[in-house]
Amino acid sequence: MDNRIQLAGLPLLLALAGCQGVEQATAAAQPAPDFDQLAQQYFDDTVDLNPLWGTYVGRAQYNNRMANPLSDEHLAKTRQLNQRYLALVQKVDVSTLTEQQRLSRDILEYQLQMSVDGDAFASELLPLNQFYNRVITMVQLGSGQSAQPFVTEQDYDNYISRMHDFGDWADSAIARLNQGSAQGVVLPKTLINKLLVQLDGVTSMTLEQSPLYGPLKKLPANLTAADADALASRYRLALTQVLLPSIQRLQDHIAGNYLAKGRSSSGWGALPNGGDWYQYLANTHTTTTMSVANIHQLGLDEVARIRSEMDKVRQSVGFDGDLAGFFNYMGNDPQFFFSDEQDLVDGYDQYKNTINAVLPKYFDLMPKADYIVKPVEKFRQQSAAGASYQSPAPDGSRPGIFYVNTYNLKAQPKWGMMTLSLHEAAPGHHFQIALKQELENVPDFQRFGGYTAFAEGWALYAEELGIEMGLFSDPYQYFGKLSDEMLRAMRLVVDTGLHAKGWSREQAIQYMTDNSPMAESDVVAEVERYMAIPGQALSYKIGQLTIMRLRAKAEAQLGDKFDLRQFHNQVLSSGSLPMAILENKIDRWVASQV
Repeated sequence: MDNRIQLAGLPLLLALAGCQGVEQATAAAQPAPDFDQLAQQYFDDTVDLNPLWGTYVGRAQYNNRMANPLSDEHLAKTRQLNQRYLALVQKVDVSTLTEQQRLSRDILEYQLQMSVDGDAFASELLPLNQFYNRVITMVQLGSGQSAQPFVTEQDYDNYISRMHDFGDWADSAIARLNQGSAQGVVLPKTLINKLLVQLDGVTSMTLEQSPLYGPLKKLPANLTAADADALASRYRLALTQVLLPSIQRLQDHIAGNYLAKGRSSSGWGALPNGGDWYQYLANTHTTTTMSVANIHQLGLDEVARIRSEMDKVRQSVGFDGDLAGFFNYMGNDPQFFFSDEQDLVDGYDQYKNTINAVLPKYFDLMPKADYIVKPVEKFRQQSAAGASYQSPAPDGSRPGIFYVNTYNLKAQPKWGMMTLSLHEAAPGHHFQIALKQELENVPDFQRFGGYTAFAEGWALYAEELGIEMGLFSDPYQYFGKLSDEMLRAMRLVVDTGLHAKGWSREQAIQYMTDNSPMAESDVVAEVERYMAIPGQALSYKIGQLTIMRLRAKAEAQLGDKFDLRQFHNQVLSSGSLPMAILENKIDRWVASQV
């Protein structure tokens, strides 16, 4: 018997797993599958099971559906799909594949194996947190400013249909929260309170104030007055009678029932089977087999190294005081902060132009899609990260978006802007994610899937590349680069500290305060992020160090034959890769250049 926390629907899952065994046995008797067909069918089946994702990857036929991934039926179907395709992928005759196909096969096998391994842990008992939940998704989609289109009358009816599906999800979320409470799988009280603040930000507004009202302000122009009134009426009715009451029902349950059962502990280690669960999450996010103990020590070493570099900056600018005093100066002196939100956004537009001017020297593979800079929406500012990136529409109809959180300008120092732009936009996330979507002759799962270690590792590598690009001649901007690198190093220490070493939220906050000039609100948001999504924060530094190591190895082996732009092409031209598969690809490229 596996070590999964028991669910009410487990007998159904076991019965389906038994049927699955028959299907696999039948599949084993079949000829080896054609890989391209297999990969495409896998993607199609996955999107069909997760239609919300279909909207984000440009499949309009899914815009009216939203599956319920919390139901026993959906969970069983997902496990069946992963097990079936893993068995089929392992039957593929590798000797018949091209180099690109072999790479794709290796990625798919890795992805499916990790998904199957994850079935040992009941993540559905924690269906939402302040960073990832379907309330945020529905509000963003329903604002008319995201992936859900609002052009035709059918577009509006599609979202109305999704509102009804959301009601089913909300009821299932309440049931899973109750189930988790009974089994000791609950969020910390601190995070529950942050989630309630976020939900209240949605439910406390009048309909006219809500982002959800956006589509009602721009009804299709080709409708008659009567048809427009009828559409507005049924759309408003769905908002007021279905979607918003569902969110309110979820909020009321969390405030009136779930909060009292929240835990005082901060880390995953306090959950049943939490140690193994966290090690799995660490492996999943870093795409390595590193132990959490080794990751923790690596973080301590990196923090010490970066502190030394920061002290050199302190000395170079002639600051009269120790490093702690320099942190306080950099984090509080008014000269380092904007007083107007729009000035911050405009400043990032200026950095975009500066960076774009030097990119061609380092890249000959660039995305066709552009990106724009936008402030984070008001309703989620308090709980959102300082910045984030949203990919462009696959069909080119919408640019990428570099979101900047303007809620607390004290958490957005001027000296951090170059680094943040390199990371979130070009040549960081925008290059990696937009190029991935634009790939041709690779399976769709490769174009639209991803690995945190690769995506975030590349973005952090892009920060490091900024030194070579001559973008850190200002010592204060260089300090900003070191400050962001320090954040990623501290994450190795704090994430593992919280989830594997029993650290408290307060202990983690103090560690980050002692080792960086970050604003207190930023530190708190970071720590609570690690508490909510364990292991994700480990991926940045692990991915960056891996890419830097592979580059150094390639330079040493190729000498004068090494071409940096070609190296970047190799890293970016196959989508998002697990670290071991990326290393194999670079090794093969180096061998071909000798």
